[in-house]
Amino acid sequence: MTELAKQTKKPTSIRGILSSPKMKDQFAKAIPEHIKAETFVRVCLTALTRTPKLMECTQESLFKCMMDLASNGLMPDGRNAHLIPFKNHKTNQIECQLIIDYKGLVELVRRSGEVSNIHCDKVCENDLFEVNAGKLIEHRINYKASRGNPYAYYCIMDMKDGSQKLEVMTKDEVESIRKRSKASGSGPWVSDFDEMAKKTVFRRASKWVSLSPEIRNVIDIDDKQYKNITPKFNIPEVQSENEELALPDLDEKEKETYITTINAQTAKDDLSDFWRSIPADFKADNDVKAAYLAMAEKFMGN
Repeated sequence: MTELAKQTKKPTSIRGILSSPKMKDQFAKAIPEHIKAETFVRVCLTALTRTPKLMECTQESLFKCMMDLASNGLMPDGRNAHLIPFKNHKTNQIECQLIIDYKGLVELVRRSGEVSNIHCDKVCENDLFEVNAGKLIEHRINYKASRGNPYAYYCIMDMKDGSQKLEVMTKDEVESIRKRSKASGSGPWVSDFDEMAKKTVFRRASKWVSLSPEIRNVIDIDDKQYKNITPKFNIPEVQSENEELALPDLDEKEKETYITTINAQTAKDDLSDFWRSIPADFKADNDVKAAYLAMAEKFMGN
């Protein structure tokens, strides 16, 4: 091979493509001015070293996650965002999953200009914690003694107009969200559960903030890590009774559990969140769908 051919040969490895001038140029066009493309590429290369299995991901999924980060001014540094490899059993390929950390989302929401302060924390068995009518009355921690196990997480947003927004979630509620994540058994859900729990309650609290389309897009990207995500509180279309359904056999005990849980919901947001967690096969079942529709209509009538 001639020297000229060696110089013009295109890189094919993930590291080679990532380090190429062409890729750096693409990042430079997408990334905000306060971050240098060289710095972004260096952090991405470090992420590959820290998680070698990322090298097995499809290049399309990996570089898409990186470009999503670049366009929103975040980096996969393990603090603001994570690149997580997972097995797509439908395609039988390893794909990259972007998980934006709690701190990354906080940074983006602060850019909205509406929020003056954000505080998220966990509540443990030995803490003094009191909430009344949507207001945090007290959260006192004795750092000289063991706090015990966490049982809840909360987020407080102080708005620039003087108002305050509070969101509280139990650990069980957070767990139900974790189980819907494609990366529920790896990455930050395993190594940094508390941070992911704070992110979960913060995401719910962020609905109170008017976000720019760009920032809302980041949250939508983060939504994609969860299974069976459907538009918030959209009532599914009901198929005609005359239409034959080619459904697999369902576990009747599990089906009954879903129906019972649907009927036990006390708020439309909780119903909507639970509906998203139900596997598609059960969503298509007429009994499960009928239970959901009945509760949805009940809340919409209130």
